[in-house]
Amino acid sequence: MPQWILTDPDVYRAEVERVFARTWYYLGHESEIPEPGDYVTRWYVHDPVLLVRDRGGEIRAYLNSCMHRGTVLCTADSGNKGSFTCPYHGWTYNLRGELTGIVAGDRVYGEEMNRDEWKLRTIPRVETYHGLVFASLDRDVVPLREYLGDLAWYLDILVGRSDNKMEVRGAPFRWVVKANWKIGAENFGGDAYHTAMTHRSTVELGLSPKDPMFASYGHQVVMNDGHGLNVITPSPVAPPIPPFQGQPEQLWPEFERNLTPEQLEVFRGTAVIDGTCFPNLSFLSPMHGTGGHAHLTNFLTLRQWRPVGPDTVEIWSWFLTDRDAPEEFKEESYKRYVNTFGPAGTLEQDDTEIWTRITDASNGLMARDKNMNYNNVMNYVMGLGRVEVDPAWPGPGTAYPTCYLEAVQRGFYEQWNKLMVKD
Repeated sequence: MPQWILTDPDVYRAEVERVFARTWYYLGHESEIPEPGDYVTRWYVHDPVLLVRDRGGEIRAYLNSCMHRGTVLCTADSGNKGSFTCPYHGWTYNLRGELTGIVAGDRVYGEEMNRDEWKLRTIPRVETYHGLVFASLDRDVVPLREYLGDLAWYLDILVGRSDNKMEVRGAPFRWVVKANWKIGAENFGGDAYHTAMTHRSTVELGLSPKDPMFASYGHQVVMNDGHGLNVITPSPVAPPIPPFQGQPEQLWPEFERNLTPEQLEVFRGTAVIDGTCFPNLSFLSPMHGTGGHAHLTNFLTLRQWRPVGPDTVEIWSWFLTDRDAPEEFKEESYKRYVNTFGPAGTLEQDDTEIWTRITDASNGLMARDKNMNYNNVMNYVMGLGRVEVDPAWPGPGTAYPTCYLEAVQRGFYEQWNKLMVKD
């Protein structure tokens, strides 16, 4: 893969129009806006979005821009309102996006002005899956469930396993990193190989196993449309881990009600699940303890790699927990998340430091040399033609019996390239 695709402005502009405008884009979780009038403000790449729950309970998404002069209509991160009034000239919209108030109304625009023609612009497609709210700017995009394809089977394990599903705890963290968005997407999608070196400090602290192969055990699964994930199992030379990723035992009956035997088989013995829903939504569900294997506790975080420019990404990070989990577990799980993959978390800082170095090294004349040869591109050949598919894997997708592999990254870039060259 050419290194210059990480920093080239023309590539970036094409990605916005050919990748992000044609796929599904994660906006948030239903639990963030549980009541009528609740809203959060988000970004669909460079478009500000107002995500609201209307009086009838329906979730709606609008371009967060007044129809009069275009200023951002709502600047707060979240809240509850019955209407939104523009701070510039006072035009007001209700929760259905209808223009309900104009300062000096008929006296300046006349009775002939049809207010229905000046509603807020609606994001063309909004659909949900187990509470995850996605949107698309493409009216003709395939339905969300079809787009998720085989990935839905694994998302069921993460967000569809309990009777009352998941809830977001706290506001999403967000921070800006000088790195290209694709680096985070491919890292979380399937790069288990980096853990022994990049996160070596956690090994030295006794938080991760000393076995240099510890992140390789398990399966890497490649799926349709650029989706992929790792299902990492415990190191055979490390102490045993608790079943179901250290989840509270009282939730197990719910897991058994909501998941298939095959999904339970995968879930029961897994240490870490990480992956990416193409193009820029990633998920991570690991266990972390206080040292060695003491007090291993699971957490789930969703990551959005929001492109800000070719060499800048805004990372959005949500913490999710089963609604039915005991409060004590939720608190402990949240601490594990903040300590490891929060903005100042130990593992988070490891990753982002490396990602900025990749981007820095991709800006110069030599990295932008477009002469294609093996000495002038990034290497994504790990396991290519050497690792066979495991036909016994109980889940969907193409599964390989190791996570030290780059099949997911190759699938990610094959889909990226397919969209980039499509008319």
